[in-house]
Amino acid sequence: MEVLDTTIANVALRHIAGGLAASEDEATWVLTSYLVSNAIVLPISGWLSNVIGRKRFYMSCVAIFTISSVLCGFSTSLTMMVACRILQGIGGGGLAPTEQSIFADSFPPAMRSMAFALYGLTVVVAPAIGPVLGGYLTDDYSWHWVFLINLPIGMMSLTLTYFFVYEPKVLVEERRKLSRGGLSVDYVGFALVVLGFGTLQIVLDRYERDDGFSSTFISTLAAICFVSLTTLVIWEAFNRQPVMNVRLLKIPSFAISCAVMFIIGFMLISTTQLLPQFSQDLMGYDAITAGLTLSLGGVLTVVLMPLAGFVSGRVQPKWLLFGALAMTAFSLYHLTGLDTSVSFWTLTDARMLQVVALPFLFIPITAASYNGIPPDKTNEASAIINLMRNLGGSVGVSFTTTMLQQREQFHHERLAESVTRYSDMHGQSLARIGRAVATQASVLSYIDVFFVLAVIALMFTPLVLFLRNVPKGASAGGH
Repeated sequence: MEVLDTTIANVALRHIAGGLAASEDEATWVLTSYLVSNAIVLPISGWLSNVIGRKRFYMSCVAIFTISSVLCGFSTSLTMMVACRILQGIGGGGLAPTEQSIFADSFPPAMRSMAFALYGLTVVVAPAIGPVLGGYLTDDYSWHWVFLINLPIGMMSLTLTYFFVYEPKVLVEERRKLSRGGLSVDYVGFALVVLGFGTLQIVLDRYERDDGFSSTFISTLAAICFVSLTTLVIWEAFNRQPVMNVRLLKIPSFAISCAVMFIIGFMLISTTQLLPQFSQDLMGYDAITAGLTLSLGGVLTVVLMPLAGFVSGRVQPKWLLFGALAMTAFSLYHLTGLDTSVSFWTLTDARMLQVVALPFLFIPITAASYNGIPPDKTNEASAIINLMRNLGGSVGVSFTTTMLQQREQFHHERLAESVTRYSDMHGQSLARIGRAVATQASVLSYIDVFFVLAVIALMFTPLVLFLRNVPKGASAGGH
């Protein structure tokens, strides 16, 4: 439900704006506010888990996420909605890292791949079904149900977690040790996280809308972000009890895993947005039909996830990642052949070709991330690895959106140079030529973006060969 909420509200945004008497530009803060608070909580969730207790922290996050979801559904003004979305992002930000550290501690390395395969379904399927579900709920019921559907899931999660989730002894002992030694709250680190990641998310989300660095607002926030994050790394590297343990990045395998996870988020979220956007803007699809172009890819992912989990437990992650990244590069290059004459099934097939690699990316890199991480540091490692995935998604969306706009302007200028007053003498036909030029410029801009994404995926492919081998048959970190 948390991953779903990052995409499901996009489709309903226009309806939310109308219901709250806000402009569409103002309503985008419904999306931005969630992403900002989510980005702030993610890097410190490991520290919070250690201090509060992982199970207690996780249940608190579920409760906050569920209650704020209901409040979002009953919001009567934009101010109330944004405030509730900030609260929802705070609750949602702590979920994924805590869930993954629970898996890492509950299963030995040989079994983690299958556990992460089942969990991975949520990460790769939710963004695909979000637009479809959001369109269905909004069109057939109302935008309120986009948020209210979280209530029964949240209540079920709290009940099952209370009865069936246990905290490893090593984490209980670590928390007691922290309490006996006196808890030192890293206020400076916390402030730097809020400033650094909060401003970064706003810059990424608003960059294209606010005309990039020509905007004083964006330039100022970018400067604050750079100074804050640079200072954060230096400060946390020497802090005894950091809120974000950047020292874990000294472990080469973990640092490589973070870089690869960033690229996976970059590819997954940006392409999940690009294909429906292409079909809506250039092919006239409605939101539900556009979302359906992703749905069969989601079904294929469900089928392949258990297989990927089975294979990942028997083949070293770096070899699976090498093949999967190469396949991703090929599938993105294949997308450069799209045009406005393609059918629904051609778009669907292109998406399916891409998602074939996803299970063999997500599961091995998740399993490899915890290789060599001390058992008492899994919470902090999980926070950083999930931060990389989310940041990758945000940077990917911002990058592709900006590049689309710039390349469309470039191609429009080049194509328009070929149109002269001798091209046609009739005003109506000239108008049609103008529309054709605009459409063709847009298609070419998508092709450029897909090509650049393919090159980026190919560039990162050799990096995974430097990952350490994962030991077979070792015990779980939390036991």
